[in-house]
Amino acid sequence: MNPLLDTAVDHSPVSDRRLVLEATDLRRTFTSGSRLHPVRVSAVDGVSLGLHAGETLGVVGESGCGKSTLARMLVGLERPDGGSLRYHGVDVTRGRRRDRRELRRGVQMIFQDPYTSLDPRMSVGDIIAEPMAATRTGNSASRRERVAELLGLVGLAPDMMSRYPHQFSGGQRQRIGIARALALDPEVLVCDEAVSALDVSVQAQVVNLLGDLQKRLGVAILFIAHDLSVVHHIADRVAVMYLGRVAEIGDTDTIYNAPSHPYTQALLSATPARTRADRGRLARRRILGGEPPSPVNPPSGCRFNPRCWMATDECRTIVPPLRMLPRADEAHGSRHVSCHHAEEALVQAVVERSGV
Repeated sequence: MNPLLDTAVDHSPVSDRRLVLEATDLRRTFTSGSRLHPVRVSAVDGVSLGLHAGETLGVVGESGCGKSTLARMLVGLERPDGGSLRYHGVDVTRGRRRDRRELRRGVQMIFQDPYTSLDPRMSVGDIIAEPMAATRTGNSASRRERVAELLGLVGLAPDMMSRYPHQFSGGQRQRIGIARALALDPEVLVCDEAVSALDVSVQAQVVNLLGDLQKRLGVAILFIAHDLSVVHHIADRVAVMYLGRVAEIGDTDTIYNAPSHPYTQALLSATPARTRADRGRLARRRILGGEPPSPVNPPSGCRFNPRCWMATDECRTIVPPLRMLPRADEAHGSRHVSCHHAEEALVQAVVERSGV
């Protein structure tokens, strides 16, 4: 639990906002092993989600579930094997080169490690100006002014642009990475574990900085993280991934207070307890047995069925579609869930939450 992010923010509705980025049935498979014995690894297998203007979508899940591969496809660093990615309604996976350039300009990435994501041989000014130089935006004088503006925007002094990355702390380096991502005035920031390599106090500073930048600039954020308390603090909606697929997606308070997928319940029950009431419910924690299945040979049917306490023969043979689950009550909104027994799991979650 991150004590500096204990107060949750108000998550505004996104239904009336325009859709900026839309992924439909995205798939990505990698080949490993030897030439004679190749092995196909399914990293992302049919992920569909949308990102609205000005919202924050959190993506959570175990290591190896495909979060980073999904992020790299959304920014154009990986080409999907199947499905489509639309930016402002234009399919950039099959469209013109100009459309892909627009995606790369409008969707920027903040990487996980602030130490390896910055070129140690370049000054901070050159690092931040590099996207503008690559796209031939402005001249050298206007780029220098823009760099100074961006440094001030992320809380660093403009006179630091002549320094090199090794002269900064980890939190300052991540601020430089954020400034670089903002250089082309993007509409979407994809944060791939952007705070996981930082100290707790620095994490809070960077998360609060992203929130402030979103309010000032109106950017949408796709925020990937392992720390569920950070995601709860910053996200309007949450997508839970398991072994390359979306298990559940919906607004943050609904997912956290009334999860309807067994995996989401297990994931949330593993978080440290904040209150005495939470500590009193530790006996109801969902302890998963075994290791996650291999993406090389995923199980048939629902991919979570080998570890699920609600699994039936239907779960072992039939892939559950990502379907809309109606509102359980006035306190909880609707969500999409990939589970044959989501209604039953939701009832259990609500009952346990109420302490009945």
